Amino acid sequence: MYRRTLPTADEALKILSRRRTRPPMRVPPPAGKSLAKFIRELDKKHGQGPGALQARWKEIVGESLARRTEPVRIIKSRTGEGGTLELRVDGPVASLIQHQVPQITQRLDLLLGKGAVTRLRIVQGPVRVAAAAASAPPRPRRRPPLDAAKERDLAAGLSDQPDGPLKEALLKLGRGVLRNES
Repeated sequence: MYRRTLPTADEALKILSRRRTRPPMRVPPPAGKSLAKFIRELDKKHGQGPGALQARWKEIVGESLARRTEPVRIIKSRTGEGGTLELRVDGPVASLIQHQVPQITQRLDLLLGKGAVTRLRIVQGPVRVAAAAASAPPRPRRRPPLDAAKERDLAAGLSDQPDGPLKEALLKLGRGVLRNES
């Protein structure tokens, strides 16, 4: 049997300088970079779906209905004709939506293109809280309390009144009036 001897350090350097080593593995490119072109083509072909509607839903149906409804998805027709918009509606608002279907589809035609949505499918269920909170008017800020001098003057002006609910109501009214003046 033949025994193979190990090369010396000099011979090992010569062997390694002649042979190409395997290149290090490259990190794969991000998936988004590979899919960007494909997603653009799909977007041109099928549209943006309910994402574009959710951003402008308040303009389409009005503020009061926008708080009680939300677009879920657009269902494409198999024949290629107009699609169906599925709406999630909060309880009794469904009857209001049914009466406004022609107006809503006309407004959708302006946003998505003529005939993109021809029917509405109404599904009763809870509307996302985020959608309702985004369209709700902002809460008014609390006014700062009266300064000590005005509070003292107000109390002095009502000192001759007997203690009770009437005096408390007058103090509250006086504070509100003096806050509005400043």
